[in-house]
Amino acid sequence: MPVNDIFGTTIDLLSKNMDLRIKNQAIIAGNLANAETPGFTPSELSFEDELKEAVKGRNVRNGTPSITNPRHIPLRHSKGDIEDIQGRIVDSPARTAGKDGNSVELENEMGRMAQNQIMYNASVQILAMKFDDLKTAVKGGN
Repeated sequence: MPVNDIFGTTIDLLSKNMDLRIKNQAIIAGNLANAETPGFTPSELSFEDELKEAVKGRNVRNGTPSITNPRHIPLRHSKGDIEDIQGRIVDSPARTAGKDGNSVELENEMGRMAQNQIMYNASVQILAMKFDDLKTAVKGGN
């Protein structure tokens, strides 16, 4: 029995969340690296809404129902919701740009980086708990 049959879409969701958080961390690090670059506009990876829609069982791209159980009859254009999510890069400039046109606010970027790291760590912990539960079930208790 595959692990996905035991946990449903939880493993896929946590895995995709971790992948996207790693991408977002790289984008935020790039923003910080360009804090002194004239005319630079910071960006971020937007993906939370897409993940929420996938969890609700809606295809993010076209609004059709998703397959939530391997025994469901596949519908056209509904394959692989969670694994297809890539997020989208959006500009996230500060309210006021500097004299050189740079709109990176170090405090804001550091806060976003910390928040992203906390969310990544939470996903890792939940994933570890799921596998601990599986290990406990296989061992039969203690």
